[in-house]
Amino acid sequence: MIPRYSLPAMAELFTDASKLANWLEIEVLAVEAWARLGVIPVEDALAVRERAPVVDDELVAAVAERETVTDHDVAAFVDVIQDRIGGGAGKWVHYGLTSSDVVDTAWCVILTKAADLLIGASGDLIETLRERAVEHRDTAMVGRTHGIHAEPTTFGRKLALWALQADRDRRRLIAARRGIAVGKLSGAVGTYSNVDPAVEEEVCRALGLTPVPATQVIARDRHAEFLWACASLGATVEMMATEVRHLQRTEVREVEEAFRVGQKGSSAMPHKRNPIKSEQLSGLARVLRGYLGAGLEDVALWHERDISHSSVERVILPDAGLLAYYLLVRMTALIRGLVIFPDRMLTNLDRSYGLVFSQPVLLALVGSGLTRDAAYRIVQRDAMTAWGEGRPFLDVLEADPEVPLGKVALDEAFDLRRSLRHGSRVFEALAGVPRPDEIEIETGA
Repeated sequence: MIPRYSLPAMAELFTDASKLANWLEIEVLAVEAWARLGVIPVEDALAVRERAPVVDDELVAAVAERETVTDHDVAAFVDVIQDRIGGGAGKWVHYGLTSSDVVDTAWCVILTKAADLLIGASGDLIETLRERAVEHRDTAMVGRTHGIHAEPTTFGRKLALWALQADRDRRRLIAARRGIAVGKLSGAVGTYSNVDPAVEEEVCRALGLTPVPATQVIARDRHAEFLWACASLGATVEMMATEVRHLQRTEVREVEEAFRVGQKGSSAMPHKRNPIKSEQLSGLARVLRGYLGAGLEDVALWHERDISHSSVERVILPDAGLLAYYLLVRMTALIRGLVIFPDRMLTNLDRSYGLVFSQPVLLALVGSGLTRDAAYRIVQRDAMTAWGEGRPFLDVLEADPEVPLGKVALDEAFDLRRSLRHGSRVFEALAGVPRPDEIEIETGA
């Protein structure tokens, strides 16, 4: 992923140094497990731990140079590590293991940490949405369907619904973390023919992973589930960003992204304040979703393994983690700084001359004894008259001799408070969304 969309906390997980450090820790833990089983001399295991090199840029470069000879990254890594440890102890590195034992288990360590960051960032987004939803709980605005005025709602309700969806994304991330927090050290084709299952058990326990049965590789549906969780949260971010973009349009102007002192909206037009963050996030969500398709195609491998998935994962797994994290962090900041215009919302609500109350009028007419079709035709006709002539819908209804409703009944139908009287229901659901410190995350196979 290009640096522009890489935030440090997530980017650090996917560096070459991070990868090799995880490889090395798995190798050392395996040696120590063998020693506890009495297969490897204890003093050699101690030496491996003591002499294990620091994984820095120099070591990364040494492994890369060795790979030009071996044309195999893990073999190059093992050669360099054995050489650095030296003596008789170095020979025990990679004892009984195959490359995927190290690579796949390391991937799971990294992706578990990435999931933890994403779960935390999701919690921040949910809490920001919750706070702003409560702030604008009673901020009335028009609800739109197909881009057209429908019925009244509140901006707080819109935000609360976003929070509920973001919470579902968080739950998907938690499930994906549980699925990816696994490991395998079962050797070639996964039969433990040259490695004791106790080695796998000890190494996974030390890494906070659950050992699972596998072929030579950990099943890739687990990685696809992680990518699905990332793609899903990206879709949610795009949904929110798209709404902000619509509501910031000049003709609407009900919300506006924060605009910093010194910021320029256009190189040519000084008046411009564009929803650039929302547009950026909408675009990046498209990229993020694309990784899911590649991840699903990685599930089908030849027999017990091939490496058709490997090159794909070197791109999509880091990029998905980085983009998903970027989207969550940036959307949280966008919502926190979003400027709201309640008066403009009320103005826009009134721009359709009260047509947003057409359904209460329809129901009142049905209640008065008209058939639904007859009532519908009256309301539709009067609504189009109001719209075409630019007259208040209420005035048109009051002047219509076919409308058998008195002032009290009509006033009740046009009562904004009546339309919003059940708004608390979504906030009751929001109250049930756990706070970040209430989230329990368990590993599992």
